[in-house]
Amino acid sequence: MKTGLVMPVALAVSIGVSAPSLTAQQQGTFAAEGIPPVPLPDVPVVFDTAEGQRIRVIVVTTGLSNPWGFAFLPDGDLLITERGGTLRRLRDGVLDPTPVAGLPEIFTGVSLAGLMDIALHPQFTENGFVYLTYSKPTVDGATVALARGRLEETALSEVRDIFVADADGRGIAASRLLFGPDDALYMTVGGAINATSNGQGAQDPASHVGKLLRLQDDGSARDDNPFVGRDGYKPELFSMGHRNQLGLAFHPDTDELWASENAPMGGDEVNIITAGKNYGWPVVSYSREYYGPRVTEQPWREDLEQPEIVWVPSIGPSGLVFYTGDRFPAWQGDLFVGSLMTGRIQRTGHLERIKFNRQGLEQRREWLLASLRRRIRDVQQGPDGLLYVLTAGSFLGVDPAHGAAALLRIEPLE
Repeated sequence: MKTGLVMPVALAVSIGVSAPSLTAQQQGTFAAEGIPPVPLPDVPVVFDTAEGQRIRVIVVTTGLSNPWGFAFLPDGDLLITERGGTLRRLRDGVLDPTPVAGLPEIFTGVSLAGLMDIALHPQFTENGFVYLTYSKPTVDGATVALARGRLEETALSEVRDIFVADADGRGIAASRLLFGPDDALYMTVGGAINATSNGQGAQDPASHVGKLLRLQDDGSARDDNPFVGRDGYKPELFSMGHRNQLGLAFHPDTDELWASENAPMGGDEVNIITAGKNYGWPVVSYSREYYGPRVTEQPWREDLEQPEIVWVPSIGPSGLVFYTGDRFPAWQGDLFVGSLMTGRIQRTGHLERIKFNRQGLEQRREWLLASLRRRIRDVQQGPDGLLYVLTAGSFLGVDPAHGAAALLRIEPLE
């Protein structure tokens, strides 16, 4: 059987940071010289990895434009969001050239704004509800909104906003969605980018900026949220003190919510989220500002939560998932985290696998897919027990030669 090319895997133990929202002047601080782009393979690629697992990577589809998130439909199709404001459907492995119709008006006027994540209702087969986060245009610019519609084959119907963040016109925030085992809808609202200016919003309980929210399926606050009824606090808040969270996953054994969070330079985090806790941004941080100095001289404080995983230098962590399937037995319970770039150097994105010991503590890290030189935006486990990886294309158009975005599938080499 033809399996395609064989490449060695890049292994590393790294403690890493992020891909932020930058001005045109700051964009020039990225380094790419000496690391040329490589085309996506047109045949399956085989990698050797740790734990004795060999894998085959297959390009499922290309032709995506700055994708952000994806969701598996019960019939095996996928819905994929594109940051520019389009929703695409992958049918039987073929990308439908016509986007799904019926989306709300989406603000795309600044970098990092646009259509973001997607989630299906836990009873999707009965109600057809699809949830989308996006940048909603306002008189002040944009804010983050959550829309719900009903999927009708090639279009969304009955689309309406069920939650609009009080985000002070900041619609460039990252936003992830995930239904939990408690049927609550968890939603991140980033946008607390600059420590000395809008970053302070992460510590403001009257703002949704820099928070993780816990909602009912109709967009309202859950009655048992930690700040419900407390003066000066938004009732939707579940945790606060976040900068820009790009990934959410529930631990398969403990049901704890884990969240990845980008810092400026160094100090990227994965946090275990506890109701009502404050995760410190920008009061405490292990990161530096883009122009060099430390965000704060105080990396920790007793009354603020410490991260479970930290990267210095950066990896720009994005989507994450715990592997629970049976196709990769040696990887069961491992955490997979997408990386947008490492150490502020373009074309160094990868998929990072984190293994834990019997006490649930981090044991080692492995870099996967590094030789593909792609920005990894999201990773999910499919219904077939395989891993699916969404690449993001270039960063803010700075590197148009980086290559088209794609959806990849990782299979065991059996």
